[in-house]
Amino acid sequence: MRNEKIETLSTVRLQNNPELYKIVDSLNRTLKDDDVMFGLALDEDDDETAIFTIYRT
Repeated sequence: MRNEKIETLSTVRLQNNPELYKIVDSLNRTLKDDDVMFGLALDEDDDETAIFTIYRT
């Protein structure tokens, strides 16, 4: 098992849109070999807000 450390590079809060996952999926597929990963989550307290995060893997 590899000992990986995931580093958060940037986090942005924005208005939720049901199409945002398509951008995140495309970024992850395109840049998977460049040691970056992208995440998208709903704010726990506000369903209208999405949290987009960029990680270095």
